[in-house]
Amino acid sequence: MITPESPDRLYSTRLRTALVLTGGGTAGAYHAGVLRAVQEAGVRFDIVAGRGMGAASAMFAAVDGGGRLWDTTGIWKSRRATLFYRWRPPLRVAGWALAASGVVLLFPLALLALAIVVGMLGLVLTLVGLEGAASALTVAFTTRLGVWFSPPWLPTAIPRLVLLAVLVAFGALVAGAAGEHYGAGGRRRRRAGTASWVPGHPLGARETFEALAAELWKLIRGAAPLQRPRDAELGRRYVELLAENLGQPGFRELLIVVHDVDARHDLVFAFLGERYRARFFGARAEGSPARAAEAFDLAGVARDHAADALSAALAMPVATSPHLIAFAAEGPWRGERHRACDRPGALTRVVEEVVAAGAEQVILVSPAARPARPHELSTERADVRGGGGEQLAAFETAGLRDVIEQFSGRCAGLYVIRPEHNPLAPLDFAGVHDERSDRHYPLAELVDRGYEDAYRQFIDPVVGAGGERIESAHDADAAAAGRTMEL
Repeated sequence: MITPESPDRLYSTRLRTALVLTGGGTAGAYHAGVLRAVQEAGVRFDIVAGRGMGAASAMFAAVDGGGRLWDTTGIWKSRRATLFYRWRPPLRVAGWALAASGVVLLFPLALLALAIVVGMLGLVLTLVGLEGAASALTVAFTTRLGVWFSPPWLPTAIPRLVLLAVLVAFGALVAGAAGEHYGAGGRRRRRAGTASWVPGHPLGARETFEALAAELWKLIRGAAPLQRPRDAELGRRYVELLAENLGQPGFRELLIVVHDVDARHDLVFAFLGERYRARFFGARAEGSPARAAEAFDLAGVARDHAADALSAALAMPVATSPHLIAFAAEGPWRGERHRACDRPGALTRVVEEVVAAGAEQVILVSPAARPARPHELSTERADVRGGGGEQLAAFETAGLRDVIEQFSGRCAGLYVIRPEHNPLAPLDFAGVHDERSDRHYPLAELVDRGYEDAYRQFIDPVVGAGGERIESAHDADAAAAGRTMEL
C-alpha cells in the first residue's frame, strides 16, 4: 500500500517499521504464511503488533518463534488447530445426550419401517413360489415385533431412556452454568439478572490458549525438560526472554491491544525499547490519567500480564467468555479484576499505538479478502459457527477499509498484505467447501496463500523494487477514489 499523497516516500529499510497482524480465529494461519515469507526474505521490522489471533502470532514473531506456526508439525499445519474454539464441554455433552434421546425416539419408527420391508420381501417370495419361506419370515418377524412392543420392553424402556438423556443434558447445562458463574479458578464474579444460571457463551477459548501457551513454553525453556508453569509465571518468563534478547536478530518489540469490558475501553500491553518506552508510557500517561489506565508496560509492573494479554486477545466477543484479568495492586486499577476480550474494530487502535510508539511505516497483514463486487455474493452459511464467522469476517473487512482510509498519508508508508479470495471464516478450523472452485479448502492452504501473497504483494514489488514505484491493476480504482494505491 503506497499513499499517492507522498509517492516519493517509498519503503525504506532505514525507517522504523511495524508489522501489524490482525484477525481472529483462522487468521493465524494466514499470519503464519506471511511471517515465513518475510523471515525468508530478510524483511526487517522493529515492532510486531496484533489483535485477536494476530496477538498470538505477534507474540511468536517477537521472540523469533514463527517457525512454531508454519512448520509441518507446527500449530497451523497440524491437526491441533481443528480443536480450537470448540463448543464448550457442557454444550457438547448436552448435545450428544439430546441426540441420543432422538435416536431412542426414532427406534420404534425404524422398526415399523423394517416391518414394511419384511412385508414386501415376503410378497416377493410368494410371487416367485416360495410361500413357505415367505410365511416363515413374516411369522418370525411379527412374533419378534410383538415381543419388542410388549409392555416390559419398548413401551417401558424408551420413556426411561429419553428421560435419562434429558436429565444428563440438563445436568450438563447446570454444571456449565455453575462453571460460568464461579469462573476464574473458583473466584466468583457477581452477576446481575435473574437468569444468570443460563450459560451464555457457547464456545471455549481455553483449549486454544493452552495449545499456544504450550508452544510458547517450548521456545522459552529450550531443551530443558521443565514443566509448564502457571500463566502468570509463563508471562513473566516470556518477558524475560524478550528483554534479554531484544536487539538480537529475530527479536522485536511487542504491542497487543484487547478490550476491557468492565471499563469499556481498550487495553494496550507493550514491550518497547528504552528509546521509546519513556515517551509511550511516561510522558503521555502523565498528561492523561485515562492513558495511564489503558497502557501497560510489560517491562514494568505489568510483566505478569503477558499471558493475560494473550488469553484476552483469544476471547471472541459474545462467542466465548471474557478473560478475567487481576490487575496488580500497584497499578492504576488497584488490584481490581476486569473482564477483557478481543474487539474486531480494534485495528484502528493498534495502528494508532504503533505510530505512537515511533513506527514510521506500517506493514498490515489481514486475512480479510477484498470487499465483494457485483455478482460475487456467496451462499449464506446455515450452521451456527459458520454464520457467526461470516459476521466476524465482514466486521474485519470493514475495519481494514477504515484503517486504510484513515492512515493513508499519516505515515511514510502503509503496506497491506491480504488475500484476493479467502473462503475460510474465522471459525472454519476444519476447512470449508469453496464455492468458487467447488472443492474443499483446508486450513493449511491458507498458510501457503499467506506465503505467496507476501511475496506477490510486498516482497517482490516493494522490497525488491529498489525504490521504484510499482504500478498495479488496482491503480485506476485507487486514483479514482483519491486515497490509496493497493498492491
